[in-house]
Amino acid sequence: MVHCTIPLSLLEFCKRLNLIFDDRHLVFTNATVPPYCSDIERGRRSGNYSDFNDLVRLCQSLNTLHCIYGYPVEPQDLPVGTRHLDAYASFIRLTDKVWRPTAVAPDSIRDGIQMAAISRGIGEAQLAREPGLITNISTNSPMKLDQPMADALIEMADAGQACVIASLAMAGATGPITLEGCLVQQNAEVLAGVVLSQIVRPGAPIVYGSLATSVHMKSGSPSFGTPEYMKAIIVAGQLARRYRLPLRSGNVNSSNIIDAQAIYESQMSIWGAVMGGVSLLNFGHGWMESGLCYSFEKMIIDSEMLQMVSEAMKPLSFQQDSLGLQAIEEVGPGGHFFAASQTLERYKDAFYQPMLSDWSNYEKWVEDGSMDTVQRAHLFWKQLLQDYKQPVLDPSIDEELSSFVEIRKQHISSSS
Repeated sequence: MVHCTIPLSLLEFCKRLNLIFDDRHLVFTNATVPPYCSDIERGRRSGNYSDFNDLVRLCQSLNTLHCIYGYPVEPQDLPVGTRHLDAYASFIRLTDKVWRPTAVAPDSIRDGIQMAAISRGIGEAQLAREPGLITNISTNSPMKLDQPMADALIEMADAGQACVIASLAMAGATGPITLEGCLVQQNAEVLAGVVLSQIVRPGAPIVYGSLATSVHMKSGSPSFGTPEYMKAIIVAGQLARRYRLPLRSGNVNSSNIIDAQAIYESQMSIWGAVMGGVSLLNFGHGWMESGLCYSFEKMIIDSEMLQMVSEAMKPLSFQQDSLGLQAIEEVGPGGHFFAASQTLERYKDAFYQPMLSDWSNYEKWVEDGSMDTVQRAHLFWKQLLQDYKQPVLDPSIDEELSSFVEIRKQHISSSS
């Protein structure tokens, strides 16, 4: 543990932003590997490569989404054995953000490391010095780390890339029913993964992953966005800081549709992350149905909520020109500030401007079609796809990437 430290730094492909995981930054991601996706026009459906690519394009387009934390939806129409190669190629071609290789097998991690190095035009030694990948290592609670996860952790640590060690302890199901006991077990499971990573490579970048929550005792399903989930994040944050590790939690909910439940559970999750000192907010965009479905509209609503929270966290400056003393003197008792000099200078960008909120009166809202937030979010993501601009990839890198994918597909097919 003495080798672990914050901050943890990951370089985006284009190096326009260095992602920092510490107690002064919040990194937001997408929901990951759900088998289904949905939108209000086409409904709920099995994940496919076309929807996968559209969601990756939206991940690129949203400035609230800083890291692509794995498949936004499982592309089930692609062969299982080579699916990761097509997915990684899409990450590299359609975005310039940090992305996550899947930890389902050592080959999927090894391929991800090699493709990341190709995409940046560097060798693996330089990639180890300048980490640009992050993956999720989940325990099989209680108190077990499956072989594929252990192998992936060893592979990533050896390559100097970042891992989130995430316990899946759920109070009453895969952990003790008391939240305190569940947190004790979660801590032990996370630390076991941390220690393994440091044995492999002292100083390997690690994030403390917390997903501890309660379960619905009538069905056994996990309950997300609950008071227990919020309290667990806050305690996990204290433990992570004790071990000098950045903390990961999630923007999660258990609702089956985008309704009030989906929003208030998400808000509990987001503010729990803020109060707990989270550095990496996983599942930040699109999560529905306890992680089984990725919603196009919820992705946009989440982006709005995360922007609002980010704005709320900005401190007030209390500089001389912001105190408004001259404006108060100018207006005087009983006046109004609409025409004050300070108002006229600042009104265009004085306040947060939402993407989705409709602040018109009832009559104007009806005149404009009586759309609710979900309908407005639907139009918003469709416009984002129309306006999407694909990052430029060096043709030689693109050619090398295609060659690597083709060779690996042939090798995997001949070995199966």
